[in-house]
Amino acid sequence: MTRTPLIAGNWKMNTNLAEAEQLAAATARAAADLLDRDVMIAPPFTAIAQVADLLHDSRVILAAQNICWAEKGAFTGEISPPMLKELGVSMAIVGHSERRHIFGESDALINRRVTGAMEHQLVPVLCIGETLDERESERTKAVLEKQLRAGLVEITVNDPAALVLAYEPVWAIGTGKTAAPAEAQEIHAFIRKLLAAMFEKDIASQIRILYGGSVVPDNIDALMGQEDVDGALVGGAALKAESFERIIHFNG
Repeated sequence: MTRTPLIAGNWKMNTNLAEAEQLAAATARAAADLLDRDVMIAPPFTAIAQVADLLHDSRVILAAQNICWAEKGAFTGEISPPMLKELGVSMAIVGHSERRHIFGESDALINRRVTGAMEHQLVPVLCIGETLDERESERTKAVLEKQLRAGLVEITVNDPAALVLAYEPVWAIGTGKTAAPAEAQEIHAFIRKLLAAMFEKDIASQIRILYGGSVVPDNIDALMGQEDVDGALVGGAALKAESFERIIHFNG
């Protein structure tokens, strides 16, 4: 089953309004002729409204970097699904390693975020990944299975387009290190096998699994040449219009 590739740019806590507008406009221009793949960007919350205006009628999908499960209430510092939808957001990154390791978000909390997004017809990009210690102690697959199963507790997926996964080895994020293409393929195939055990095999075969971890123009083609690598979650390289343009125009 053919899966439409997805290249996602996570801007993290970067860009002022002028920079966000310039970068969004450049991305929209770069993606205008790409009919065989999807492109997504996740600006900081402060820039979402302005970026949404620039992306109107473009091929670029607008995402948030996190999402709350509640529609409203006493949740200081959180942003609700209806608030995001009102701005034109259709996807949300959930469980990014920085949320897990810097801000202490648990699997249970991440599951609530996934549930909240899906209940409001927003597509969560659920991130899972192991640390260097976990990798070196050969616990990668056990860690990924725990994060995946806990993150999707009581989640039913009838439409494979309603969920995106991102494998982001923590040891590769912002370090310049990246999993070799064959290593990424091995892990992505393992994740898809887990999905097949959790959901219908047909659904699992169509859910997109992205790779994230020091994705740059020099390695995108080899990564996208792997059977189960359906796209990339790009950090630093998404902040430079020229490098992100090359990444979204991958050959693989």
